[in-house]
Amino acid sequence: MYVLKGPPGPVEGRQIGTSIERGAGSSGFQDAVSYAIGHRIRVEIISALHDLGSASAVELSRVVHQPLSTVTHHVGKLLKAGSIHIDRTEKVKSVNQHFYKLLNPLFLNDEEMGELSDEERQEVCRVVLQGMTAEALAAFWSGDLPGDPRLFLAWNWFNVDEQGRADIAEEQIRSWRRIREIEEEAEKRCSDSGEEPYSFTRSKSKSSKRWPGSACRSRPRT
Repeated sequence: MYVLKGPPGPVEGRQIGTSIERGAGSSGFQDAVSYAIGHRIRVEIISALHDLGSASAVELSRVVHQPLSTVTHHVGKLLKAGSIHIDRTEKVKSVNQHFYKLLNPLFLNDEEMGELSDEERQEVCRVVLQGMTAEALAAFWSGDLPGDPRLFLAWNWFNVDEQGRADIAEEQIRSWRRIREIEEEAEKRCSDSGEEPYSFTRSKSKSSKRWPGSACRSRPRT
């Protein structure tokens, strides 16, 4: 399994707590994901933090166009659930302000994922699922998703054996690395031409479900 977030390649000297930032919350992993994406304001806060990197409740209030009291409430809930963490604290006009940040896992290959405990693997999956779902919903609500002329959406189950699943995984990894190369090439062109870049979201995941009766049971295509 590859966590498709962060720089490509293995992580040297990986330690739990550094390669996977951990939240202080105690909510169950599944409940935390459901809670984080279960309210539009929380989704917009997560999406805003993706763009800003780190932000205070005051800054988030301006970005999501909601009262500060409302944003502060939802930020507190996300913090308690472990979906975000306090990045730093600064004194602004004699008042201490917390700046919040998302939990971002590094790129881990199959061997590194295999070294993680079940709880750590759930934490990785939770953070990635939360991020990709929040970004998709935010883009849909804003109109950016259906308004993109190059939009490509697809979903389906594929009937493959173990070798087929391994081949699909390798193809996803190859595609992801090529996208990172394209990003680097685009950054150089924008630097040379002065063109303003725009954000592009590419979500990839792979999972398996074993159907009873046969390892390669055929199912109707949709």
